[in-house]
Amino acid sequence: MHHTVVERELELHLILSPERSIPVPARLGYRSDDPFAVHVTFHIGSDHPVHWTFARELLVEGVFRPCGHGDVRVWPTKVAGRSVVLMALSSPDGDALLEAPAAQVSAWLERTLRVVPPGSEAEQLGIDDGLAELLAPTPADDLWLRDPWPGDDSTDGE
Repeated sequence: MHHTVVERELELHLILSPERSIPVPARLGYRSDDPFAVHVTFHIGSDHPVHWTFARELLVEGVFRPCGHGDVRVWPTKVAGRSVVLMALSSPDGDALLEAPAAQVSAWLERTLRVVPPGSEAEQLGIDDGLAELLAPTPADDLWLRDPWPGDDSTDGE
């Protein structure tokens, strides 16, 4: 089966304080063989890139309104008149607040939604086909379905 990859490199900003941020090269990734998830890699080209994976639906919703809880929260806002998407990421190693340009994130998300429309993700995984194949009867099933102890209807010597 053919799978599609949708990637976009962009520069995010790691917010250190209200007055200070640093640029962070990042890559957004989406694969049709993993249709529910988006993958974000930070520090492209460094010795120790950081990878995050979370629900595509979370990012889609976060472009329009605050959403998420726990490890990943996403919300839209304006900074100096620019539309941005903020992503708050939490892990045992620490927390990060990242700012992404809303137009670039939205354009990339639209491409992913054209590849796998919302609601059709499960079809990409072939779960129904896999279950049908797994549950399909086989010739060996006849052996298992036969009574291993035939009835005691024998007429020999009784």
